[in-house]
Amino acid sequence: MGDGYRQIFRFASAKETAGFAASLAPRLGAGDSVLLQGGLGAGKTHFARSLIQARLAAGDRHEDVPSPTYTLVQTYFDGALEIWHADLYRLVDLDEVFELGLEEAFETGICLIEWPQRLGTLAPPNALTLTFEMTETPAERVMTATGASRAWADLLARCETGQADG
Repeated sequence: MGDGYRQIFRFASAKETAGFAASLAPRLGAGDSVLLQGGLGAGKTHFARSLIQARLAAGDRHEDVPSPTYTLVQTYFDGALEIWHADLYRLVDLDEVFELGLEEAFETGICLIEWPQRLGTLAPPNALTLTFEMTETPAERVMTATGASRAWADLLARCETGQADG
């Protein structure tokens, strides 16, 4: 991985997971992409929803943040940037990524992408990947953060909630 980044976080509850997402929210900017991986029910949508709601609230905006499972993409405006929340689970063909407008969003907005493996070679190389896993404790989640840049390590070090495992 070279100068890449990898760190494991544990969240004891959905509230801790949401707290970490809310803490990450103001630290993201235009061109930041967060790739959310994990099985069904692992917490990807909960994390994305918490992050989006925190950004909207900071801009004194409030709206419902549904899962984009059937629409593929939901967009939000926090007063400064567009936030794109995509769920690519139902994506059939890579050409659909172009149709959705994700390529431009990768450069100009904040993108939260569930099921990013469907992007193939179109995945942004500078993205932060968060992989969620369930444990035997019902609400507990383990999140592995990886990225090509150590800059993600500095950014996540300033986030609150959750225990870092190294």
